[in-house]
Amino acid sequence: MRRSLAALLGLALSAAPAAAQHLRVGIASDPDVLDPTLSRTVAARQVFMAMCDKLVDIDEQGGIVPQLAAAWAWEEDGRALRLTLRPGVTFHDGVPLDAEAATAGLRRHLTAQGSTRRGEMGPVRAVEIAGPMEVRVRLDEPFAPLLAALADRAGMLVSPRQETVLGADFQREPACAGPFRLTRRVAQDRIELERFPAYWDAGAIHVERVTYRPIPDATVRLSNLRAGALDVIERINPSDVGTVRADRRVRLHTGPSLASFYIAVNVANGPRADTPLGRDPRVREALERAIDREALVRVAFEGLHIAGNQSVPPGHPFYAASVPVPGRDVARARALLREAGHERVRIQMLVPNTSDYVQASEVIQAMAAEAGIDIELVLLETGTLLRQWTSGDFEALIIQWSGRVDLDANIYSFKACGQALNGGRYCSQAVDAALREARTSVDPARRAAAYDRAARLYLADRPYIYLWHPRLLIGTTAQVEGLRMVPDGLIRLQGLRVKS
Repeated sequence: MRRSLAALLGLALSAAPAAAQHLRVGIASDPDVLDPTLSRTVAARQVFMAMCDKLVDIDEQGGIVPQLAAAWAWEEDGRALRLTLRPGVTFHDGVPLDAEAATAGLRRHLTAQGSTRRGEMGPVRAVEIAGPMEVRVRLDEPFAPLLAALADRAGMLVSPRQETVLGADFQREPACAGPFRLTRRVAQDRIELERFPAYWDAGAIHVERVTYRPIPDATVRLSNLRAGALDVIERINPSDVGTVRADRRVRLHTGPSLASFYIAVNVANGPRADTPLGRDPRVREALERAIDREALVRVAFEGLHIAGNQSVPPGHPFYAASVPVPGRDVARARALLREAGHERVRIQMLVPNTSDYVQASEVIQAMAAEAGIDIELVLLETGTLLRQWTSGDFEALIIQWSGRVDLDANIYSFKACGQALNGGRYCSQAVDAALREARTSVDPARRAAAYDRAARLYLADRPYIYLWHPRLLIGTTAQVEGLRMVPDGLIRLQGLRVKS
């Protein structure tokens, strides 16, 4: 469970000021494995911003911009993507980046056992050397989301010396091409990195060391920031926004987010799916009808976040307007339970042990009880929860997807049959057909129509019940300058400095 709030506050208040060359970042949970091929957590993505550059990145407007690839072009009517690599890049183990190294890194994502990147990369047929500093990715068919996938972990390259080293073995001596390299990790406590002197964009890096501190409680993170024990924190509680704005020692940074929060249901993954919730879509609809999303956002998050029922918020170009956010209807929820043969049902829901999840889950628990649904909340560390999701050891859980620029990456791996992130093993051939049409077309109108068709199907089946979309709420001390608010919510260290 949580560490003592009083104890942690005492640690914060007694913390000595840090040297300007040391950046201390408070994150909401401990990352899973620090291997970009296998990782699944948002926390790991935060750390990768320091460790592992990508082929491309996204900017403050969500546009794709160069990083390890200086240029790119589609070829062969969308069946090949040619990437021109940036010269002068070196991996942490001293190996230079060239076409051979990049090809090995991309193949690692495609072939490694347990890779969670394989589905993100779509119908890749081959990765080949197209010149000393050029790589060509060949596809069986056009795949519009590929470039956006390369703006995240699928585009992170590791040294060719590490091509066959995975998971914990890779984490012992990782070799990416980012501005910092890992020096020490203490599980549930800290991740320490030092500046990599041969980084290709060294002029953009202004600190010598970075320490990431996983602190699940948002109030404790903020207390450490206000006391000067941290320099940057993610995910400020909306209820603390007024406190931050009134404190001259700290600054609030806000911006739009790509993220979504939702309930995932086990519908077909092993014996834990054999429940009223897993077997019967009427029970899942009853749960959704019991929830007032607007009230949830208002009560749990001071009304700062956006209520929603899809992986993107209302108004997004790919939001399926044919399926708007449903209102709360307790009478309908009770009627659905009776139709399914129940007066009351009991649900066990796994919850990450961070304050924002707990607050929201307790509101949902109270709403559901009024409709005849009793929810048992089980608090877990995020990495443990994700392992249980993958193995099918859950009935329902609440979690965040941090969001991607292209809609395909928000839904395909979760809802297509047999995909790596489809922990509840939802499978619909009709949904698969619509999602495949959307990902193989470069026509925005055709893609939007296909996504709309898929949404009408999977939102009726309800393997996922989307709830809200957060606004980015990041805090820094007044001495921190250069923070860029990018909608993926990840803290980039390029340009970031701490004034002495």
